[in-house]
Amino acid sequence: MTLPEPSSPAEAATGTPERGGSALEAVRARRSWSRVTDEAPTRSELEALVSAAGRVADHSSLRPWRLIELRGADRERLGRAIHKALGQDGSSTKPLRAPLLVAIVVSYRKSDKVPRWEQEAVAAGVAHTLSLLLDEAGWGVIWRTGHYTRSKAVAKAHGLGKDEALLGWLYVGGKPDTERGGPRKGVDAAAHLTPMPGKSSRGSKKNAADAAKDESTAL
Repeated sequence: MTLPEPSSPAEAATGTPERGGSALEAVRARRSWSRVTDEAPTRSELEALVSAAGRVADHSSLRPWRLIELRGADRERLGRAIHKALGQDGSSTKPLRAPLLVAIVVSYRKSDKVPRWEQEAVAAGVAHTLSLLLDEAGWGVIWRTGHYTRSKAVAKAHGLGKDEALLGWLYVGGKPDTERGGPRKGVDAAAHLTPMPGKSSRGSKKNAADAAKDESTAL
């Protein structure tokens, strides 16, 4: 498969796809925004995007995740919890960098088929998909963590249960007109996409073709 040609002169000049296209274009256009304005999506706008983000691959449909919305004074409470986790007085100003924070929580479900690491992957998938959807909707987003993310003080501030853990926060706000998102270097796909080591895969293709032929004969 070959990537599509730039869809417009602007894309050809800047390397940034224009909005309103395919999922591929939306992913290629994504950037992290460390600085955002005080604007933020409404609760109803956020719910619509969360509903879509929840359609990620989810083994056994466990839905081992939930999101916590932090606005206004909620961010100050988180700032106090961060400083408590660090053994410091006062309140951290880090949560005030955006008007909306979305805490990503993995809620572990009991399952003989789906291990905890796989449930964490589902929660992370929801968070990443939500960040893409927010970016496509015109919002600036960055996923932030920290060594205090799994601290007791921060967990208590979020009301986490004993079978829950925090994966960080999406910091969400408006995109400043005077700034651009962080730079993204292109990915060398060949360096990250490799064949299975060992014997050539040509034999396996023949076996797959034979299996398909046998199946069609059986039908």
